[in-house]
Amino acid sequence: MDRVELIGQTAEELRQLMAEWGHPAFRGTQLFRHLYRRQCFDLAAMTDLARDFREELAARASLEVPRVLDRRRAVDGCEKFLLGLADGERIEAVFIPEEDRRTLCLSTQAGCAMGCGFCATAGLHFQRNLTAGEILGQYFVIAAAAGLAGSPVNIVFMGMGEPLQNYEAVMRAYRLFHDPAAMALSRRGITLSTCGLPDGIRRLGAEPDRPRLAVSLNAADDETRSRLMPINRRHPLEELVRACREFPLPRGERITFEYILLDGINDAPEDARRLVKLLRPVRCKINLIPYNPVPALPFQPTPEDRILAFQKILTAAHYTARIRKSRGGDIAAACGQLAAGGGPPDSAAASKAGGGA
Repeated sequence: MDRVELIGQTAEELRQLMAEWGHPAFRGTQLFRHLYRRQCFDLAAMTDLARDFREELAARASLEVPRVLDRRRAVDGCEKFLLGLADGERIEAVFIPEEDRRTLCLSTQAGCAMGCGFCATAGLHFQRNLTAGEILGQYFVIAAAAGLAGSPVNIVFMGMGEPLQNYEAVMRAYRLFHDPAAMALSRRGITLSTCGLPDGIRRLGAEPDRPRLAVSLNAADDETRSRLMPINRRHPLEELVRACREFPLPRGERITFEYILLDGINDAPEDARRLVKLLRPVRCKINLIPYNPVPALPFQPTPEDRILAFQKILTAAHYTARIRKSRGGDIAAACGQLAAGGGPPDSAAASKAGGGA
C-alpha cells in the first residue's frame, strides 16, 4: 500500500483524509498544526495524539523531509545544502543571510530541462518535478539547521529547475508558505523566478494570490538570447515581453528582470540601450548579476567598469537597476552554479548547452 504524503497537504485535505480513515476531522487540524506551525515531523513528539493513532500514521502515512547530505559555508556566510530525497534524487538549496533579511533559495525540480548555456544545472538535465512536500521540506530542514523556524524569511523559487514547469506543486507550496494558519510568511517576501514561459506567466497572473514575479532575461535581442537560452526559440522576446506587460501588478509592485552579464556576449552599451527600449512598456526593475563562472562553460564575467557603465545607461533612462552582489561563489552556491553536489557538466555537454555562445 502506498503511504500518503502528509507534508504539502492543506488543513482541509488533512481533515478529509482523517474522516476517510474513520477519525474525527479535528485530527487533521492537529496534524496541520504539528507540520506547519510546530514544524514537527517526529510522531513520537506529537504527544497530544493517541499512541494507537500515531502507530496508524506510521503505517499509512509519510512524514519524510529531505536529508542533509552535505552542508557548506562560504566565507561570506552563505550556506549551501545538498539534500537527498526519498527516491535517491539529490537537489541543492541555499541560505543567504544578510544584515536586513534572510533568504532561502529553493529548488523546484531535480535537474532542469531548459538548457540555459551559462547554468551548471543544465548539465544535469531534467530528472523529475519535486512534490510540494519536497519543496516545503527544503525550508524545514534548513530552518532547523540554521535556527530560522518562526523567524521572518524570504523565499525565492530560484534554485534548480523551472518553477512554471512544476506549476501545481510550486503554487501549493507557495500557499502553505503564505497561509496565516500555516507558516504565515509575507507574500511580498516570496518570489518566483522563471526563464520566461509566457503561458505560465499568464496563468500566474490569473491567480488571486500569487508570489512576486522575476524573469531571467539575459539578453535584449532574440539572436543572443536564443544562443544563451533555448526557450527563446519557442517563445521569443516579443511574446515574453507582451506577457509581462499584461501581468497584473499591485500598486507599487514591479516585475524584476534578471540580467546576467557575460563578457563580450551581452554587456556592450548597445545591449543596454536595446534593453532600455525592450522593457519600456513594462513596470519593472532590473537586477544586474555578475556572471559566476562554471568550469567547462565558455563564459567569463564582465569587468566591473563595464558593469557600472551598463548600469549607468539604465539608470539614465530612469530604470531602477541594481547590481546584485554575488554570494557563495567559493562553494559553488551562487546564481547558476547549483549542480546537486556533482562536478561541472563535461565539456561536450557544456558546448551543446552554450549554443555556440
